[in-house]
Amino acid sequence: MGDLLVLWDVDYTLVNAGGLGTRLYEVVFREMFGRELTAVAPKAGRTDRAIILDTLALAGVASARDEVDRFLAALAHVSASGTVRADVRALPGAAAAIDELALIEVRQSVLTGNVRPLAELKLGLAGLGARLDLDVGAYGDVHEVRAELVPAARLAAGRAYGTDFPGCSTVLVGDTPLDVEAALATGARAVGVATGSYSAASLAAAGAHVVLADLTDPGLVLAAVTGLASSLC
Repeated sequence: MGDLLVLWDVDYTLVNAGGLGTRLYEVVFREMFGRELTAVAPKAGRTDRAIILDTLALAGVASARDEVDRFLAALAHVSASGTVRADVRALPGAAAAIDELALIEVRQSVLTGNVRPLAELKLGLAGLGARLDLDVGAYGDVHEVRAELVPAARLAAGRAYGTDFPGCSTVLVGDTPLDVEAALATGARAVGVATGSYSAASLAAAGAHVVLADLTDPGLVLAAVTGLASSLC
């Protein structure tokens, strides 16, 4: 199955990060603007680039769009430093699901709204960092629209593995309708996992080809990802 590329969402699909992202936003905002951040824009399924833009606007930062790249760079730096920690845990079944797919040589990485150093920090603290090829992932500084990350991941994977991953040979696994939307917009297979704030019904309504309650049954994960559980897509 080396011709299959699985792109995992991170937050509430693979890990519960214990509010780490919000803590880092608060640290960076304080360093940049010398005051406390009182509110963070909605985050579920969105990219750091989009969240930061809206967060800065909510905070009354003048020319918020002009500050986004500086904030992203600072966020990446403080994430890589590892100085801010939280109780980050792998969600039940996440490690086993990744291992099950590795047994049939599925290519696995992430498609996440986090900038790469933040994704690496969360996955590392959850004990999942060594299980995925993060060099072919796509991250939240790429674009405000999550669907735009899919071509970036496909391009990186194609260069790394010497093969393309068109259509349903790319599989997105995530817990929000925006994960599903990103898959559908790019012809990928969408596997919804109801481990976040969205129900199985809402993920199905968004158009997910398969919806799982969680990742605790490796056989169900394998069937969903390889298309054995659905003829759609």
